[in-house]
Amino acid sequence: LIRVLYSGICNTDIEIARGYAGFAGVIGHEFVGVVEQAASAPEMAGKRVVGEINVGCGECEVCRAGDERHCFGRTVLGIKGRDGAHSEFLKLPARNLLEVPANVSDQEAVFVEPLAAAMGIAERTEIAADDKVAVIGDGKLGTLCAWALAQITPNVVLIGKHASKLAISAKRGIETKLVGDLPKSELRQFDVVVEASGSESGFAAAMDLVRPRGRIVLKSAFHGKTNWEAWRVVVDEISVVGSRCGRFAPAIEMLATRKWEVGDLIGDEFHLTQGIKAFERAEKGGGLKVLLRT
Repeated sequence: LIRVLYSGICNTDIEIARGYAGFAGVIGHEFVGVVEQAASAPEMAGKRVVGEINVGCGECEVCRAGDERHCFGRTVLGIKGRDGAHSEFLKLPARNLLEVPANVSDQEAVFVEPLAAAMGIAERTEIAADDKVAVIGDGKLGTLCAWALAQITPNVVLIGKHASKLAISAKRGIETKLVGDLPKSELRQFDVVVEASGSESGFAAAMDLVRPRGRIVLKSAFHGKTNWEAWRVVVDEISVVGSRCGRFAPAIEMLATRKWEVGDLIGDEFHLTQGIKAFERAEKGGGLKVLLRT
């Protein structure tokens, strides 16, 4: 049993509220909290933790191999079959919990889950040091994807619609471009394109940017169907890869070593009792991470 200190409103939460995934229950999967009760692991009591969001059955071949993220019978915190983090308390198995280092603040710890998701791209497709990578979307996830990939290759371009948000990455040495500012000479030139815009138009943009035999990594999850030109994937022999959750431990280490300062990505903060107002703010777009505190 975990007492939630802070939770973060994710674009996936907004899409679930619109009908994505058909989930009914308490939403929210980005959190930091304190273990109140842990009968199976009493040494965890009182510790400040974050938690891996996928809970597998523990018995199938996938779970026995040590990766519960794709267990067919899994529950997912605030997304599938398990009440989530926008609440005073939540429950997760002790095996899902990781202690937060003392030098990582509560607000920063909320970013472990999206940081892990960004770093998880490298699990799904190999990124070489000389690859040219474009990230579409200057929201929280797109920004974190650009930061993660910039640790692997210096040839990262973050593309978005908001100069103020792009500036956060630009001051970290990442090249940024406003949508429409990329010259035609750079179209179909990227080895890897990450679509993290949270919009249908992002996939079309990715198709315009990726080179023949390049790779598109899909990070966006949203309610509704996507129309896309499948023939272009065939003709240009493009590989399309989905990427969802990453491992928490590397993300915690990145925060603890202060390689990533995520404070610039924190926008508004609301008390849990103002949850509806917080979601209305998050839905307006153009802002940074909206946090809920208990």
